[in-house]
Amino acid sequence: MKAAIPNALTLTNLFFGAVAILCLIYGHLEAAIWLVGVAVLADFLDGAVARWLHVSSPLGRELDSLADVVSFGLFPGVIFYGLIAAASTDGSWPSQLAIVGLPAFVLSAFAAFRLGQFNLDERQHSSFIGLPTPAMTLLSVGLLIWFQEKIYPALFYPPVLYAVIALLAWLMNANIPMFSFKFKSFRWKGNEIKYIFAAISVMLLVVLKSIAIAWIVLLYIGLSVSLIFFKGKRSI
Repeated sequence: MKAAIPNALTLTNLFFGAVAILCLIYGHLEAAIWLVGVAVLADFLDGAVARWLHVSSPLGRELDSLADVVSFGLFPGVIFYGLIAAASTDGSWPSQLAIVGLPAFVLSAFAAFRLGQFNLDERQHSSFIGLPTPAMTLLSVGLLIWFQEKIYPALFYPPVLYAVIALLAWLMNANIPMFSFKFKSFRWKGNEIKYIFAAISVMLLVVLKSIAIAWIVLLYIGLSVSLIFFKGKRSI
């Protein structure tokens, strides 16, 4: 029974990610954002619970990546598809097939490639190499919120969105070390960057609310890259 709990959380991630995609397709953008938030939470909890119960398994690892392909691969692809289609017309979320938006699913393909590599890469137990797919998805959600709030309009033109897709696809598979939130201990020493990031993120959320989501992911990327130079590390 203990071994089934993390897998149930992984399948919860998959379920809510699939329903979130359905909401995007039908234009229920706010519901999609909340639902994928549940998927992100379930994805965080399945690994934490598996470590707490000491029940990790090869099946759980495979299930996790399969679920992530849907929630953190296909879902952000649909977001960018909608953003490009909207930017190419009158700004309305698409209700019909828009060929111009299909390159968005390049992001989904590169997310799947990253997840496949992650399962084979023994270096990524306590940190990440490249941008994790949940972080990429949260950045996509942040852009969707900016689109809804009609802020930073210069971003929402097809050439700019294509460039963002290319950048994210590269970042997910780049040899750039990025810190994770797996704690060996809760002491300050050794966890400084995590606590600093958490504190700044909370302040941004308090001040900017949902608009802060994209900025928080950009902060995560910036801090990870800065850490390489600060500690004198090279890309792994």
